[in-house]
This record gives sequence, C-alpha cells and structure tokens, in this order.
Amino acid sequence: MRKYLDLRIAFYEESDTRIAAEIGQRTASVQDALWVVVSPAATSHPTPTTALAISGMNDVLNSQGYTKAAWWNRIPVGAWAMMALMAVACNLLVGYGERRKGELFLFILPVVVSIAFFLIADLDSPHGGVIHVHPHNRLAAAQSMKPP
Repeated sequence: MRKYLDLRIAFYEESDTRIAAEIGQRTASVQDALWVVVSPAATSHPTPTTALAISGMNDVLNSQGYTKAAWWNRIPVGAWAMMALMAVACNLLVGYGERRKGELFLFILPVVVSIAFFLIADLDSPHGGVIHVHPHNRLAAAQSMKPP
C-alpha cells in the first residue's frame, strides 16, 4: 500500500506526460498485486470486517479512476471557440462605445479576458502550466504510514 501511495504522489507531481504514463503503468501493476493479496482473504474469510477492508481497498483503487476521468474530461474545442467569440464581441462592443472617452479603458477588458482565459486553460491542463495542485491528502497519508 505504501508503494501504491508513493506512485500516486509521484504521478501528481510529475509534469512530463511520458513519465506520468510510465508511473500510471507501474501503478496498475501494483493495483493488480494488491488485489492478488486481498482477494484470497475475502474468499476464505467472508466476514463483515473482511468485506469492509475489501470495500476500502476498492474505494482507494476507484479514486484513481475518478481522477483519470476528471483529467480526460477537458474543455471541448467548441466551448473554447464560443468563449473566444464572446471575448472578441465584447471587446469590439466596448471599444466601439468607448472610442471617444479615453484609451486607457480600452485595455482593461482585453487584459481581464486574457487573464481569465489563461487561468481556465491552466486549470484545464493538470500536468503543466503555472498552477500546480499538490496532493496534500496523499502526502499526509504517506507520512502517517511511515514507521516511527
């Protein structure tokens, strides 16, 4: 279980997609090994405690699948195109309405829209970009599993 947790932490902290894919393959083999260890106990001693342990193991392994699904469900190209079209239209309308009032205001909306697009795109790419989410919950779990 410690090895599995270390691999999951490494996967979150890796920015190179090729290395992250290798870590994912190693994680799958460790998952298989965990099931090989747990399955015989479940069939030989079907008690409520064993069922609870199997359910917990299943939840741990399912969390990786939920993470993968969240990373695969990216913002579609059509949504990006619609946001870009709205941004251009808003900038044109503001520019048309403010053409006589001053030039400084004409830079505010494009900068704000650019920052919003940058942040959306950055959050949409989990292994790259400026914003990095660290797996604090997994790090705390790994720290609690280390021997004293």
